[in-house]
Amino acid sequence: MLKGKTALVTGSTSGIGLGLAKALAAQGANLVMNGFGEVDAALAQVKALGVQVSYHGADMSKPHEIEAMVRHAEATFGSVDVLVNNAGIQHVARVENFPPERWDAVIAINLSSAFHASRFALPGMQARNWGRILNIASVHGLVASAEKSAYVAAKHGLVGLTKVTALENATSGVTCNAICPGWVLTPLVQKQVDAKAAALGISNEEAKRQLLAEKEPSLQFTTPEELGALAVFLCSTAADNVRGVAWNMDGGWAAQ
Repeated sequence: MLKGKTALVTGSTSGIGLGLAKALAAQGANLVMNGFGEVDAALAQVKALGVQVSYHGADMSKPHEIEAMVRHAEATFGSVDVLVNNAGIQHVARVENFPPERWDAVIAINLSSAFHASRFALPGMQARNWGRILNIASVHGLVASAEKSAYVAAKHGLVGLTKVTALENATSGVTCNAICPGWVLTPLVQKQVDAKAAALGISNEEAKRQLLAEKEPSLQFTTPEELGALAVFLCSTAADNVRGVAWNMDGGWAAQ
């Protein structure tokens, strides 16, 4: 479905981002990946799907590096047809105790980076009259949780940015939508599960159940593969008129 097109996925070397990159590659898109950690292993997983893959290590808190990443994608593959703004970080603390430098970092990476990547990628999409911008928000773009002020503010802002970008391009072939997952069992979330199990002296499975029971009525994690399938749909012709949506995949979290 996406053969001949190029997808740029930020924060794509692990977790949700890697799952999204693999889903788009399975549809034939060439990939530009970005992120830290086990980069070579992540690239190998995507290359194994038979597409061309490039990597750019842009620091998503720095606008000039984000521009360099978009220009790298355009120079390497000729275009950025699908932009997935997925990069994100977290910090947990009460508002009165929240370190200002952590607030600035969360806003920069979780919100401002999506603005910068979009503003650099949009002119090319508009010139070709086709493009897909997918902002990976969170159920926390729709509802709040205590001690996550910066994350919740950034994700609410990302949903707002999604709506504005969609409206500004509403009569074109460029769409913008947000995906809002609940709990996804990424390596980072698994660490939280492990910590809960150790602290309470319970099994890993019971720790998972307790974590989910706090917020997610389905008592099951969303998977990166499920999120990837939704991303593929939003890139399809069936989604040509899906514009400005914040699509939650959260096991009923926001329905409560």
